[in-house]
Amino acid sequence: MTLYTSRPVVLCLSGHDPSGGAGLQADIEALLAQGCHAAPVVTALTVQDTRNVSDFRVLDRPWVLAQAQAVFADLPVAAIKLGMLGSLEMVATVVELIQAHPSLPVVCDPVLRAGGGGALGKDEVGYAMREQLLPLARIATPNLPEARILAELPDGSADACAQKLLPHCPYLLITGGHGDEHQVHNRLYGRDGLRQTFTCERLPGSYHGSGCTLASALAGRLAQGEELVSAVQTALSYTWRTLRDAEQLGQGQFVPRRLPLDFCS
Repeated sequence: MTLYTSRPVVLCLSGHDPSGGAGLQADIEALLAQGCHAAPVVTALTVQDTRNVSDFRVLDRPWVLAQAQAVFADLPVAAIKLGMLGSLEMVATVVELIQAHPSLPVVCDPVLRAGGGGALGKDEVGYAMREQLLPLARIATPNLPEARILAELPDGSADACAQKLLPHCPYLLITGGHGDEHQVHNRLYGRDGLRQTFTCERLPGSYHGSGCTLASALAGRLAQGEELVSAVQTALSYTWRTLRDAEQLGQGQFVPRRLPLDFCS
């Protein structure tokens, strides 16, 4: 029996996806692949499959606080990853938790839409995240449609959205998977003037849980002590490989293969 561990612990505050493509299962698998231990705190339950989401229920505030506080009291948390929150009350709950642990790096994946387009919270949740949560995060990882909601720029470019959002968050990674260019352009912005674009080949098809995979991998790299720009590049490369090897497990989008086939052998 091993009595010690070298695996950093990442607290994940996310929703549960019963299809296993996104949400907490995506967090857990992506963090395992980074050599981390995921501590999953359920914020919401969803009714969804690989095609879309049809309903969701945000958990009561006391239940989420109790889950997170049990983890903090027992485990040496090294980073926090945020996913689906779904309500204004849950945004306020998570703000309270982060403010109690201000030294931890926070990766905020502003989940506002499912991969199939279904809403996972009203737009006012996005505004609350912008005003209350982004200032507490180390980096936010919206895709371009989410960045437009957060920035209140329905047709804005990534650059325009970043200009609107950087006063709220020190670093932004706006992903380009929803475009139609031959290459995907993932753009990293920093309030310190950092501008860097990471390009990769656009893969055919659409994917369920790619944003969760990326944000969790990035939180894992930061928990491992990797410098931010390097961590972004590592997480993007890992995520692209999970999409390259994705499987169509259901009747909808492909599910990223976040762990190698021989992981448990």
